[in-house]
Amino acid sequence: MGRLYLVKLDGRTYSCKFCGSHLALFKELMSKSFHCGNGKAYLFNTVVNVYAGPLEERLMTTGLHTVADIYCNCCGRNVGWKYEIAHEKSQKYKEGKFILESDADDV
Repeated sequence: MGRLYLVKLDGRTYSCKFCGSHLALFKELMSKSFHCGNGKAYLFNTVVNVYAGPLEERLMTTGLHTVADIYCNCCGRNVGWKYEIAHEKSQKYKEGKFILESDADDV
């Protein structure tokens, strides 16, 4: 197994609740008006220190989406998901964006 390489961000960050690994800069925050099964969630333009699981179709309140769960590179815990395909025309802005669940911590 190789050495784990983690990106350390400068500025106000959103971090993994379980291990403190940096996940995103707050300047990459696009919206706080999202929800997940555990409560609040945030839409980010870019994230770091995550890897994606397999693609799956999910029927959400805004329609059908193809998404991949994302996991912290450091601890392996699920921290949200990535929108790969939005099947509704009005939801296309989400494609390539990331949801981080609010059970991660902002530092």
